Amino acid sequence: MTSSRKTKAALQAAPDLHAQLGLRPGQSIELLKELHILTRDGRLNQDSRRKLKQVNHLLQFIEKVRQELPPREGGLLLADHGAGKSYLGFMLYDLWRTRHEPGRELGHLYGIETRADLVERSRELAARLGFERMSFINTSAAESAASAALPDVFDVVTALHACDTATDDAIAFALRKQARAIVLAPCCQAEVAARLRMNKALQLARTPLAELWRHPLHTREMGSQLTNVLRCLYLESQGYAVTVTELVGWEHSMKNELIIATWTGHKKRSAAERLQALLAQFGLEALLAERFPALRA
Repeated sequence: MTSSRKTKAALQAAPDLHAQLGLRPGQSIELLKELHILTRDGRLNQDSRRKLKQVNHLLQFIEKVRQELPPREGGLLLADHGAGKSYLGFMLYDLWRTRHEPGRELGHLYGIETRADLVERSRELAARLGFERMSFINTSAAESAASAALPDVFDVVTALHACDTATDDAIAFALRKQARAIVLAPCCQAEVAARLRMNKALQLARTPLAELWRHPLHTREMGSQLTNVLRCLYLESQGYAVTVTELVGWEHSMKNELIIATWTGHKKRSAAERLQALLAQFGLEALLAERFPALRA
């Protein structure tokens, strides 16, 4: 087949590929190849399919948030915590770079990641693609709030499967940076489960509720559920309206909870009181200073 025929065939196949993969119109196939989500011939394996579906669904939620935010001169600032290979960041940039709503276009996107090799790879890819409004910071979510390389305020803070307490660090970052919206898909919430296990003997004697985490599997699941409930109450206590929903179908990911918080300025005292009551009920008072410091102010 001649070069011109190959080009024509590729163009004819592109719409079909978009439909097969559930992509939005105009979404860059070449970018997906650069990210190694697609092979050079446009194929993907089942793991890549699941990852693509997760990221695309999260993009839809973030896009809705973007449309509802008040404009900011120069465009919106976004921080992506636990960026990893920056699938989310690059695909979000690809989506937003075509938006021309004054004040709601992408101002700058910052990927925050602890692994230096992934940060360097993302920097090289952004330079090769000409994505000039992307920066990648080699630091942890916990340390990022104090980083001089990041702005003092952000519009959107997101984290896709930031593991264990990295999600809490992303929340702390968002509060310090006065984020107007927070979009989180938590992952591997182990901290609370570990503390439940430590206090299990005392709690089993004190309250029948402890039967909910008597078995190890239940301890893990109960810890995960309780962690996210506490996070939502904390965000409500700090002036955010919170929505909890599914990211994608359970067949695509077991880490499927999505927390969306938008700034209202109305700090709910009842949320703070319930959070502290839950900590006391489950013997988790030690978490107050470490994970919910604003409640002690």
